[in-house]
Amino acid sequence: MTGQLETKIREYRAKLGLSQEELAERVGVRRETIIHLENGRYNPSLRLAMEIAEVFGVTVEEIFRFRKE
Repeated sequence: MTGQLETKIREYRAKLGLSQEELAERVGVRRETIIHLENGRYNPSLRLAMEIAEVFGVTVEEIFRFRKE
């Protein structure tokens, strides 16, 4: 199965007024990881996806969506 993971991290980050650096610090990763996630170049572990969703107060499914090609 091929496809791509789509993310709404940038959108939710903007709603909370968080920088990439601030989000990275809250979930324990480097800023570069957040950049790669936002640009669709990195798929997060389940743990990281859950931590990001927790920061935003939403479910993982609201932040990440897998689109089949």
